[in-house]
Amino acid sequence: MTDYDNMSVERDGGVARLVLDNEDRRNALRLDTADELIDAAVRLGGDPGVRCIVLTHTGGFFGTGADLTQFDGHGPEGDASLMRQLAGRLHEAIIQFHQNGTPVVGGVDGVAGGAGFSLALVPDILLVSDETRLDYAYPRVGLTGDGGSTFFLPRLVGLRTAKEIALLDEPISGEQAAEMGLANEVVPAGEFDDRLEELAGELAAGPTQALGSVTRLMTASFDRRLESQLAAETDAIAGAARTDDFGRGLDAFFGDDKPEFTGE
Repeated sequence: MTDYDNMSVERDGGVARLVLDNEDRRNALRLDTADELIDAAVRLGGDPGVRCIVLTHTGGFFGTGADLTQFDGHGPEGDASLMRQLAGRLHEAIIQFHQNGTPVVGGVDGVAGGAGFSLALVPDILLVSDETRLDYAYPRVGLTGDGGSTFFLPRLVGLRTAKEIALLDEPISGEQAAEMGLANEVVPAGEFDDRLEELAGELAAGPTQALGSVTRLMTASFDRRLESQLAAETDAIAGAARTDDFGRGLDAFFGDDKPEFTGE
């Protein structure tokens, strides 16, 4: 796998762990970090051997937003130009994760703020620990949200709650995140790594082409009329019926064994 300066990629069978790993910067976002995220998303999404991507971190910070030291001394126009570059590259990474069709499990066992908060909303399933803290954080420095936060938040928690999170900007604990639908599950910090590995293993053992298609269908459903969504469902399920995994599922259905899916 490619060596990165701000993250690492570890492979274990069909599971690829993308680990944000710049503790000195508290995994703050810079242009080089965003470029590495894009590269990793493209490489992992294009690898047929990768059946699940885990997006997690080392240390106590999943991400703390943009590295604000980058903006010292540039002036308003320079700051705006740099912010546009940062947001644009982060958004390209998010699009790649979303479009590649490989199921993504996120794991936050610490602080996720600003762009880190937004990135935590991207995975299909998000696991947090009881020591997690999510901070929208953008208003604290006079900024609006980016990283897909204004897209994912209303879809995850509803419009009124999303506005409350953005306007009041109060810290959200792991327990609160699970209760309001920002996270799927909260576990004790001591059990976090084992549970994250278990979740990734479950997804990687499934019919991953079908799983990736259904997550894209669900996200796109908010922008389609019923007729368009039904047409997309028809195309997707017909495509899934061409896969080897459907054949394995059929054999298992009419036999005595559980299907052994390969993601093909």
